[in-house]
Amino acid sequence: MKKTFNGTWLVLLVYFVTAMVAIAAPPVKAPKPLKIGYALGLTKVTAEQMKYAKSVGVDYVEISLGGLIDGNRNFKLSDEEMTELMHKAKRAADDAGIKVWSIHMPFGKHIDLSLTDEAERRQVVALHRKVLAYCQILQPEVILFHPSYYLGLNEREARKKQLVKSATELNKSVRSMKAMMVIENMLGPELLVDAERERPLCRTVEETVEIMNRLPKNIYAAVDMNHIKNPENLIRALGKRLKSVHIADGTGEAENHFFPCSGQGSNNWTEILAALHEARYTGPFMFESAFEDARELKACYEAMHNVYVEEKQLQSRK
Repeated sequence: MKKTFNGTWLVLLVYFVTAMVAIAAPPVKAPKPLKIGYALGLTKVTAEQMKYAKSVGVDYVEISLGGLIDGNRNFKLSDEEMTELMHKAKRAADDAGIKVWSIHMPFGKHIDLSLTDEAERRQVVALHRKVLAYCQILQPEVILFHPSYYLGLNEREARKKQLVKSATELNKSVRSMKAMMVIENMLGPELLVDAERERPLCRTVEETVEIMNRLPKNIYAAVDMNHIKNPENLIRALGKRLKSVHIADGTGEAENHFFPCSGQGSNNWTEILAALHEARYTGPFMFESAFEDARELKACYEAMHNVYVEEKQLQSRK
């Protein structure tokens, strides 16, 4: 009887202590929420737009310059007009308390860092240097480049070499601005677009990592969540090399740019947020997606973040 009593008492004691520890144990520390940003064309960065964005929780902006240059690498505006636009955008952002996080550099068939014709490649690099000179006015932290446009057949290796050459040259200009260069992954569910063209560089996890390993270590990566299925896999593969993001939902099959909280697309945002946390990503949650009102951005992120934290808490209790 005594033996039975002691055994029961011990079981009850262990149960009691375990329960008290569980109650007393602090919850798993939630990852710090990221700041919110969104992408805009330069001409849309107005005082009114920035003031409203700040009022609804936006702290960063990415400015795109693609619409200001034509397919023949010519600026559509004069030097004076470009300079004035840059100053105007900078004032609008500063006055509203919004930071210019990144510049989305122009891209296209003839604005391609990987062109195999050396004279053409040098012209592209020269164009980008001129753009960067204007961008100094905006004082961005990040300069984002596409690795290439569509490729011809069987020229992938040559294109990679040209990209590495161009990026290495341009990185000197970027670093002189006290900014960092990032290369964005591109859409590429299959290698071929059609019978005569291949998808751009950085179309898969493996190719993106390969190219990043061939670049100087002070050139980093950006992950577009709309350009690849299961973007969390690319985030984890890049780790600390990841320095910027484009937030949009999609299928990995097309340029969908769905709003993440629209119910469209197939991204697993809990996994994506987990991967960003594992990679120690601290930049803004930069939306590059369709939305009706900028006030939706912070609410959408907070909803996704809350689900992520809840799932993390549940897993910690198992």
